[in-house]
Amino acid sequence: MKIFIDTANVDEIRQAWDLGIIDGVTTNPTLIMKSGRDLVTTLKEISEIVDDCISGEVISMDAEGMIREARELMKISKKIVIKVPMTKEGLKATKQLSKEGIRTNVTLIFSANQALLAAKAGATYVSPFLGRLDDISQESLILIEDIKQIFTNYEIKTEIICASIRSPLHVLNCAKIGADIATVPYKTLMEMFNHPLTDIGIERFLQDYAKSVK
Repeated sequence: MKIFIDTANVDEIRQAWDLGIIDGVTTNPTLIMKSGRDLVTTLKEISEIVDDCISGEVISMDAEGMIREARELMKISKKIVIKVPMTKEGLKATKQLSKEGIRTNVTLIFSANQALLAAKAGATYVSPFLGRLDDISQESLILIEDIKQIFTNYEIKTEIICASIRSPLHVLNCAKIGADIATVPYKTLMEMFNHPLTDIGIERFLQDYAKSVK
């Protein structure tokens, strides 16, 4: 399973990339706003760090506007993947962008039917949101299982990005189900390193080494 980092913080992206653990980046208007920087500058900097798959989101609500924004974003870097919302206008834009060879990530997916429609429209990726479903007491992992089964049944090439990840357990379960990608906040990514037995083992090795050199 590929791992993307879900952030617009360039320092976090650089740190994760240097560790060799991420394959791409997802951003959204909220993350850009939190970074205190503008979209174009942020995407340019990110494109200088990672090899591929940098999601940049359009904000127009009509297909023509989305397509126009997408073409502008592609001028920044060919590594950009255009994030479009799961709406009728979003799928119209997805269809056209697909014809132009522009990769798309249809976001705000909350049902398997939505994922299927997005794939039919030509989406490169679909992003079902786990955390937001869990927040309203729906089983988010069942959604991932359903999308995976449908895509497998019909050999659909669209890749599944598990989004709205809230914990390392989300990442683990997405990997077990067979999702193609999990996009993970920096904090959660760092939590995946942790295990108390690792810490204990390192401390014991250091103690034993200190004794051996006395």
